[in-house]
Amino acid sequence: MFDIAPEEARLLLNVAMMATGGNRFVSAAKILAALGRFRPGDPSLAAANAMLFISMGDFQGAVDYIDREALPQSPDAAMLKAFKGMALLRMGRVEEARAPLEEAAGQSADPSAAKMAKDLLI
Repeated sequence: MFDIAPEEARLLLNVAMMATGGNRFVSAAKILAALGRFRPGDPSLAAANAMLFISMGDFQGAVDYIDREALPQSPDAAMLKAFKGMALLRMGRVEEARAPLEEAAGQSADPSAAKMAKDLLI
């Protein structure tokens, strides 16, 4: 079976994130789907998928993806919780957003997720 080396996966993930940032959502989705076949359960890949939903303005889709697919595989992933809180905030569900943001802000394993969550809580 064909496999992707970790550094190649990271490179492809970065390309997908650049595509997302450039509003090339179809290209990003294709890259992320291909990576998902080789790296199932990868929290970085799950975070990139969540960010793709958010970037497309599909905030409910982001929450659904995070709850149904991403968090069950990576329950401690702070970035996923921060993205869930962000999506809930974007939908005006402020009280519901508080719990995942507080969880993400209160952990130390992922400082960038903690900072983002803290910034969103203000």
